[in-house]
Amino acid sequence: MSIASTKPSLSEMQTNGSAATRILNFADGFSKRHIGPSQADLETMLATVGFESLEGLSDATVPADIRLEGELDIPEPRGEREFLSALKTIAGKNKVHRSCIGMGYTDTVTPPVILRNVLENPGWYTQYTPYQAEIAQGRLEALLNFQTMIADLTGLPLAGASLLDEATAAAEAMTMCYSIASHKKSGFWASEDCHPQTLALLKTRAEGLGIDLKIGPIDAIDFDYGDGGLCGLLVQYPTTEGRIEDYRDVAANAKQSGCMTVAAADILGLTLLTPPGEWGADICVGSAQRFGVPMGLGGPHAAYISTHEKHARKLPGRIIGISKDVHGDRALRMAIQTREQHIRRDKATSNICTAQALLAIISSFYGVYHGPEGLAAIGRRTQAYTAALAKGLARLGHETLGEGPIFDTIRIRLGKGRTHAARQVADAARERLINLREYDDGTLGVTLDETADRGLVADLLAAFNFGHYTGFDVDELVNEAAEDGTLDLGAFSRTSPFMTHEVFHSYRSETELLRYIFKLMGRDLSLANSMIPLGSCTMKLNGTSEMIPVTWPEFANIHPFAPDVQWRGYTHMFRELERWLCEVTGFAAVSLQPNAGSQGEYAGLLVIRAYHEQMAKSEGRENVRNVCLIPTSAHGTNPASAVMAGMKVVAIKCDDRGDIDMDDLRAKAEKHADQLSALMITYPSTHGVFEPTIREVCDVIHQHGGQVYMDGANMNAQVGLTSPGICGADVCHLNLHKTFCIPHGGGGPGMGPIGVAKQLVPFLPGHPVERPDSAGEFAIGPVAGAPYGSPSILTISYVYIALMGAAGLKKATQVAILNANYMAKRLGEHFDVLYTDANGYVAHEFIIDCRSFEKSAGIKTDDIAKRLMDYGFHAPTMSWPVAGTLMIEPTESESKDELDRFCDALIAIRKEIQAIEDGEMDREDNPLRNSPHTMQEIGGDDWSHPYSREQAAWPTAWLRDAKFWPTVGRIDNTYGDRNLVCACVPMSDYE
Repeated sequence: MSIASTKPSLSEMQTNGSAATRILNFADGFSKRHIGPSQADLETMLATVGFESLEGLSDATVPADIRLEGELDIPEPRGEREFLSALKTIAGKNKVHRSCIGMGYTDTVTPPVILRNVLENPGWYTQYTPYQAEIAQGRLEALLNFQTMIADLTGLPLAGASLLDEATAAAEAMTMCYSIASHKKSGFWASEDCHPQTLALLKTRAEGLGIDLKIGPIDAIDFDYGDGGLCGLLVQYPTTEGRIEDYRDVAANAKQSGCMTVAAADILGLTLLTPPGEWGADICVGSAQRFGVPMGLGGPHAAYISTHEKHARKLPGRIIGISKDVHGDRALRMAIQTREQHIRRDKATSNICTAQALLAIISSFYGVYHGPEGLAAIGRRTQAYTAALAKGLARLGHETLGEGPIFDTIRIRLGKGRTHAARQVADAARERLINLREYDDGTLGVTLDETADRGLVADLLAAFNFGHYTGFDVDELVNEAAEDGTLDLGAFSRTSPFMTHEVFHSYRSETELLRYIFKLMGRDLSLANSMIPLGSCTMKLNGTSEMIPVTWPEFANIHPFAPDVQWRGYTHMFRELERWLCEVTGFAAVSLQPNAGSQGEYAGLLVIRAYHEQMAKSEGRENVRNVCLIPTSAHGTNPASAVMAGMKVVAIKCDDRGDIDMDDLRAKAEKHADQLSALMITYPSTHGVFEPTIREVCDVIHQHGGQVYMDGANMNAQVGLTSPGICGADVCHLNLHKTFCIPHGGGGPGMGPIGVAKQLVPFLPGHPVERPDSAGEFAIGPVAGAPYGSPSILTISYVYIALMGAAGLKKATQVAILNANYMAKRLGEHFDVLYTDANGYVAHEFIIDCRSFEKSAGIKTDDIAKRLMDYGFHAPTMSWPVAGTLMIEPTESESKDELDRFCDALIAIRKEIQAIEDGEMDREDNPLRNSPHTMQEIGGDDWSHPYSREQAAWPTAWLRDAKFWPTVGRIDNTYGDRNLVCACVPMSDYE
């Protein structure tokens, strides 16, 4: 085609109203880059499934009575460069001040080698949760490093692979104490010296679980409080205002009373202070944020939790363990996965299925880079600046509250005659672009961190001198502190070594760390390698333009409790994003606070519970509805969330098509009419079908006084075509890390905002420190540590929606449905597609049945999953929602070529299974049972298999061009659970 032929003619511009001006717009649309198939490919795929247009396919798959009329009210898309320029202007409304607020959030330095090569690298942020361990060894090693670092710092041997934030980690620890006490002790005591957001979140969690929470002075603790006494207690170490308290006697007394001690500890402080495990704590929680992760107005950050090994099966979240592969070599995996909520359902230890893996990995590399000496040096430097500040304040006549040593935080009462001048001091600090913590009693708090320097201390002293520089020499103040023992931690000093493993002593130069980062990255399959076709997980493209603003200082370096006048850019983004998400969902309001899909489920159910409580109160009823109906096909987080919210779970049957059994639904709704609180439903169904009865389902629940909660896992098939509001739902959480492009990050971060109908708006979550604009009149307590969850990654979804526009979002949904139906059509000739609608179509995902292969060929879904690794692919979702099946979701961002490669791989594997069935391959010694095949195995001298090396490693031609090699063979899961090792051990142990 000639260049000239691509230009619109003059007559075209004259007859097509806007065509003349359209040529002045940006040259290429983002949606064309995001959506994988070309127009020609779309036409080919449509013809394959029997349609002439995407609209025709939409009409055939989405029930007519729930189709959206008209287009979404979302602005026209803008070009990537154009919109990023506009967003930079919005970001400029955020004013980055030096933060001395503390409260569990501090400024930090992300080493550039980690910033560029991990946080900003799709090879790290586009991975899926490491359920397929053989192709996740790099990430698993980084997380094992994290666990080892946490275990060493806290003095407790078993650490998890991260939780969502410090406040929710404390709530998880409280729940853990309750569970260890077998629910026979309902009391939990939280020290009033804990961070306020932690205490508020404990209240939220305790209410639903029936835990009797008491917040009070730790020296007034009553071990008999609650039904059966205390199951646990929580202390902050150091306290929220900076005091370092001796909790040895408290922990000893707790142990005698059968009460667990939980310490919320500052991770940097533990480099200098006696670790909690050494003074008697049973559980330790906290945030790893100050190890290299920007504040981001509150997240995302990796929380940590550690405990004794005997509590392994009660520990919430994920644990990385060391096992061995089929060759006897060391291999990593997620340990004791039977604890996972998708298996235990309403008996799960927690509803948490999302960790903060990417952020934990960043913090682990931070620890590897600095090592124990470097971390301790940062701690000592921070302490020295804090001590110098305290000395300077004393010279000015101000009083530092509390006795004993200090670390990084002090609380100040202004000198005589100036006790009412706190605002003047705070204003003087803000004039110097510094934020202080302001207490209600007129005292002020200051927290320093690794970014502190002489200039900051001088500016702080000037602020406390009411705007006048003091002329004090900071070095002289430090020397004075050293001479009079202010830097001496005395009995609190850490004497035990930590982070002794060689990994924390081997990568101090940037060159070495860079190579280590890329070595580990090369052991992980991500979207940078190939498609990840997991059903219900929506592993779609995370566009580069969406990711760029995350690390802009204007978004990254703001404290969540900074004055709101300093984050007007964030406010602008929140308001627009909330409006767009309301438009997409058909709801009246959205709360951005929940920072995971599971947390969104929990928040949505709490809102429903609060609504029913208010209704009962207004109607003078004592009975509060608490029965939650859940289909048997639901994701395991659904029943776990319902139990956490204080509801009783009642299962609803599904019929042979996988749809909700309407007769059973009506019968259960009628039976529990007086107690019916909610129905939890996923739409399209977890079987990948648009159930035509969705409106009838919602009507049945409403007729019996309940509310409908829609799980947003499958919103990828709704946007622009229908919505939860149109379907009749009352609340829905949105997995922004699925439908709206926030990366999975190898198991987190995620975001789970909730949208609600008009009657539920007054109950949206509040916060004790900074009330979100979306918080309602009868707001439930916070569900996350920060008011807006993990705001810095909301920029990703904001950019995605803005660049796609209404038409692009709708087309993305239509192409996701087309891609699934195209693959189902191709694979349907070789496998049974388990569920379709009445017309034979699926939604954006589908299930292939593999159950017969075990009998005919001795092949299980696990064998197919591992064999796919040899073809360079991640497995689909295995054995869920139906055992012995594979659930496939291609997403809209994969090209036809990639879809065909994956189909070809599965078809080739089916032929291998056929060869086993026909006796052409050995039933035991075959490529599927022995997969995956490693480079070491292929290149070794010993090859005794009856099939060739080529068939093992290069079964298709495209693998000669690009081959992803699993670094370990099939892992022995049983061995790993029986020999639980969840921290780094010397390599000599494996010799």
